[in-house]
Amino acid sequence: MIWQEEIETMNRTGLEKLQLERLQATVARVYQRVPFYRQKLDAAGLRPTEIRNLEDIHRLPFTRKSDLRENYPFGLFAVDKKEVVRIHGSSGTRGKPTVVGYTRNDLARWSEIVARAITIAGGRPGDVFHNAYGYGLFTGGLGLHYGAERLGMSVVPISGGNTPRQIMILEDFQPRGIAGTPSYILNIAETMEQMGRDPRQTSLEYGIFGAEPWSEEMRRTLEDKFHLRALDIYGLSEVMGPGVGMECFERQEGMHVAEDHFYVEVIHPLTGENMPPGELGELVFTSLTKEAFPVLRYRTGDIAFLYPGKCGCGRTHLRMSRIKGRIDDMVIVRGVNVFPSEIESVVMNHPILSPYYQVEVTRQGTLDEITVLAEVSDAVAKDQGGFNPEADLFRRARNELKAALRNTLLISTEVTLLAPNTLPRSTGKATRLVDHRHLYEDSGEGLPV
Repeated sequence: MIWQEEIETMNRTGLEKLQLERLQATVARVYQRVPFYRQKLDAAGLRPTEIRNLEDIHRLPFTRKSDLRENYPFGLFAVDKKEVVRIHGSSGTRGKPTVVGYTRNDLARWSEIVARAITIAGGRPGDVFHNAYGYGLFTGGLGLHYGAERLGMSVVPISGGNTPRQIMILEDFQPRGIAGTPSYILNIAETMEQMGRDPRQTSLEYGIFGAEPWSEEMRRTLEDKFHLRALDIYGLSEVMGPGVGMECFERQEGMHVAEDHFYVEVIHPLTGENMPPGELGELVFTSLTKEAFPVLRYRTGDIAFLYPGKCGCGRTHLRMSRIKGRIDDMVIVRGVNVFPSEIESVVMNHPILSPYYQVEVTRQGTLDEITVLAEVSDAVAKDQGGFNPEADLFRRARNELKAALRNTLLISTEVTLLAPNTLPRSTGKATRLVDHRHLYEDSGEGLPV
């Protein structure tokens, strides 16, 4: 395929030459058309003509999510609004959404980038593709939809929710590929089992999962339940949407970044210094080809690292690791950084627990506490004649989980085991972390306000 041969296996010299040309054009564009960036570059004492090599990108100022909110809704657009043919945004759960726009050329490029990502994941023209990502302001549903159509697939735009209908469509339409959040696809598998169906008997061969951090244990669970290859996709609306990075079907070892369209860095979250390959830090992206909404050094808040060396699949573009977590999802408890994905790995490795869990953070006096809520699997509860938290099996499991979490997190946690089907099921992004500390006064008494 021409994308594979001419772009994805391009030698580094040619790729970096292309990146520099596009970076120079992007910096000149935003300086001329976006007052926010002109002011930032002027404040840094930097003119577009001074970007002479790729290393000069480190002289550019960072862009943060707060900048998008302060310029809401259209202050960062680089084209006249009549050239914008689509507007997307974040969910806006913490206030007004961050808003991004696309020209017709942007949409055409995005579709090609996503088509390439689906190909990397093992998709091919003629596949029936079950798209369970949500449609709307969120970029996931429409991003995968148009990319799959660009590849020549038959797209089923079912979106999220109405799980029994999802199952009927899966059984009747016989898709080869599926896309959605891993937590919701797991919900589909569980519902099938409750209905007496075997998810392994579906026609699915590969799944493209993202929009939330997920662990290797979750991957193994999804692959075992559906008998498919589970692959991670990365993207965010502020940079473009899904397709920025994609795991390859051959290796499943890091997500190949579409470097011809995005320049990727990993920085220290506190100092802003660039981290070497293999070292965790905050992902930063610069768009190289976007017209309506280009971004310079956008700080994503996602924690990952860059792989050294070339992938065994033959592609030459840099690979980023799977997302360890988000800076705003990370909690600091008694001086230790804790990510929900670390807890997920422990929970999903225990033989009597289901993959469903939630993490609660509370404050007792001046001390922060973590409680992990974990469900017992339905099969184990039935085998025991029901769920009794004081039964020997469940008491042992609780103690085992506490010990495993202490070894992983290096702090002690409380553990509450729950009956099957107690925690809410997700039709989109799962809520893994519930931080209650804002409900408590800083009085030392630990009393709710």
